[in-house]
Amino acid sequence: MDFDAILLPPRREQMLDQGYWLNKTILQSLNEAVHQYPDKVALISYKTEDKSEKSFTYREMLHTANKIALGLKSLGIQKTDIVSCQLPNWWEFTLLYIACRRIGAVLNPLMPIFRERELSFMLKHTESKIFIVPKTFRKFEHEKLAYQLQNNIESLEHIVVIGGDGDNSFEKLLLNHGLDHDLQILNTLNDVTITADDIAQLVFTSGTTGEPKGVMHTANTLFSNIIPYAKRLHLSKEDVILMGSPMAHQTGFMYGLIMPVLLKAKAVLQDVWDVNIAIDLINKHQVTFTMASTPFLNDLSEAVVDTHQSLDSLKLFLCAGAPIPSTLVQKARQNIGVKVISAWGMTECGAVTTTCPEDDDERAFNTDGLPLPGVEVKIVDDRGEILPAYQSGTLMIRSCSNFGGYLKRPHLNETDKDDWFDTGDIAYINELGYIRIAGRKKDVIIRGGENIPVSEVESLIYLHPNVATVALVPYPDERMGEKACAVIKLKEGTSEIELKDLIDFLKVHNLANQYLPERLEIWDEIPMTPSGKIQKFKIRDLLQQSETV
Repeated sequence: MDFDAILLPPRREQMLDQGYWLNKTILQSLNEAVHQYPDKVALISYKTEDKSEKSFTYREMLHTANKIALGLKSLGIQKTDIVSCQLPNWWEFTLLYIACRRIGAVLNPLMPIFRERELSFMLKHTESKIFIVPKTFRKFEHEKLAYQLQNNIESLEHIVVIGGDGDNSFEKLLLNHGLDHDLQILNTLNDVTITADDIAQLVFTSGTTGEPKGVMHTANTLFSNIIPYAKRLHLSKEDVILMGSPMAHQTGFMYGLIMPVLLKAKAVLQDVWDVNIAIDLINKHQVTFTMASTPFLNDLSEAVVDTHQSLDSLKLFLCAGAPIPSTLVQKARQNIGVKVISAWGMTECGAVTTTCPEDDDERAFNTDGLPLPGVEVKIVDDRGEILPAYQSGTLMIRSCSNFGGYLKRPHLNETDKDDWFDTGDIAYINELGYIRIAGRKKDVIIRGGENIPVSEVESLIYLHPNVATVALVPYPDERMGEKACAVIKLKEGTSEIELKDLIDFLKVHNLANQYLPERLEIWDEIPMTPSGKIQKFKIRDLLQQSETV
């Protein structure tokens, strides 16, 4: 794969001179950890289906990652090849990433909720050579779908299945091949030169248009975010990090997979969110930090009261993805005793702003935090002029951790000649430099931290023979933050549509379950401008009014 990461070279020298780019890879960090703490438990993976735990010391992590790397090489995977995976938070995910870096391959994590529609586009766009999936996960047959996809994707040479029992199994192809017993073969892993400027990760945005964008990151861009993030939160090798957010998202990937290795800390992975299991894991492994969206925090805050348990070890809970209700911060403080940290970020650059552990609790629900070191922000009007405090405008960022560009879509990079990136969000800044997200220019609904690609869902609803006009809009939900409501005007002379019928229709068109609307409204008229544009803000207002009547 030829990577068109055109945003990286112009700023490389400046980032190195300023000390934000460290020219360090995860392989170097892992080698340091093995040298300093070879027998320290580094990774614990909990699998819900069989209620099993598997742990690795730092020495075992390196040894197993080397075996996986040799297995990939034996399948013909080389430097700059794309390795796609659709994995839950399992140990195989973490070690697969390290294995890819050993041979210079690029990991492309894909959300387990994606189905044929999303996967077909992403695997073709990345020209993936190999696709690694669970045999089944949450009762879905991933292996079966992977082979269906392979029939129509020319580049896709290999399907590897975790939990499989045939010749395609992860265990046979990537673990139990015996190649690591030959020292000469093992030493070939040192033949490939890996640098911190190489593309190390390719991850897709959730997509606010009908086509997700592949975000390219290097070790330099990833580390330049993770290190100041950890310093601000006072995280160290003594911490135990629980990750229940999907590692196929940037949140889980950066702070649940990479950060523990950089800190030489311990990571605990939870594959399916279950609040009671989370409580058990926190107490058993003395978890000190976790990061997730507000539903996770709400569940923990209520469950500890219901079950009469405590979470004495948990010190920090960082919430991102949606504003945090003040009542939730207070409930978490009272019920758990945990400090809630508010944050805002993007796939393109990781966390941009966070509150600080030293801040008053109210900052977590009144603001989205201060920019991290190496990050500049400004709020501008439609002419690009900087706005004063408390005036809302477009949020622009210039960050050391900004991505290298969108794969094969450089015209969409949204970065100007001075390296300012248009986030597409509306925000304001207070007199102390804390920002607050006030809205968004992008048409997206954030459900439990997961972006719903509105235009893609709408385009599928328009295929329904009874639909004349549709607007997919958010409505508030106490636990998920937002949910999706489809407001539809029917074609003249057609019959009513029930929500179940609409969902069945969308499932036939292979829409991921996470993107399905959870509410349906049939209206005689939908608010529009004189030029025919749907006025979604009016629809949201009307929905809110109808709920208060």
